[in-house]
Amino acid sequence: MLQTSSIQDSGILITGAGRGIGKRLAIGLAQLGARVGLLARSKAELDLAALEIEHAGGTSLRIRADVRDYEQTAAAIDRMRAHFGRLDAVICAAAIQGPIGPFAESDPKAWAETIDTNLIGVMHTCRAALPGMLAAKQGKLLLITGGGATKPRPNFTAYAAAKTALVRFAESLADEVAEHNVQVNCMAPGAAYTSMTDEILRAGEGAGWREQEDAQQVRQSGGIVPEKQIQLVAFLISERSNHISGKLIHVSDDWKRLEKESLSPEAYTLRRIQRA
Repeated sequence: MLQTSSIQDSGILITGAGRGIGKRLAIGLAQLGARVGLLARSKAELDLAALEIEHAGGTSLRIRADVRDYEQTAAAIDRMRAHFGRLDAVICAAAIQGPIGPFAESDPKAWAETIDTNLIGVMHTCRAALPGMLAAKQGKLLLITGGGATKPRPNFTAYAAAKTALVRFAESLADEVAEHNVQVNCMAPGAAYTSMTDEILRAGEGAGWREQEDAQQVRQSGGIVPEKQIQLVAFLISERSNHISGKLIHVSDDWKRLEKESLSPEAYTLRRIQRA
């Protein structure tokens, strides 16, 4: 059973909170008592997410900003701290799928834009949030990865490259801040029905037959249920996971046993070496 008290009244900023996984996590964490900062580019999507949280009895703050712009992102972090008086965790969920299709036919500009949002945007967010966490000697940075981070993903090279880079970034940064009680981890949310699912279906043959089949199945089933993702995220941003840092945890991993276990340095890393 989820321990809601571990994140009760925590200040949590979520990028990409206007849609998809980011919105799903924002609503779920607000229901658990967290005070959630919603960061996204679209005012309409922010308004809708905030309305859903309000109707469910939660607390949120709408912050319109573009993570590709460091000054906007830093201002958003400052506003979050000023409004709630604290910033306990940051969840980086802002992402775009980018070009779908053979790399040899891809648009270099669209490829670079994907890296700019999915990787540089996360760097901006972490860079803006980290000094305050280091000063407070506590904090959680949670990066949302996706398909391609642990195995090849043909026809999605920009997305896969950015998400893989996030994992190594988290591992490296985690080592840097280990002595300051700041934890940096990645969470793989599994396949869930979002606008990205529809993008894959619209891409047709360009996505590849396997991606098409998987997307069709996700659209029909809805994919991973929100509760599984929310439970794992709530654990990774709570004090219960203070001994876990620099790891890549998948929503389908047996993560609940990790609360009471120490981890070897190689476990749940980009190399995905796990104990039997």
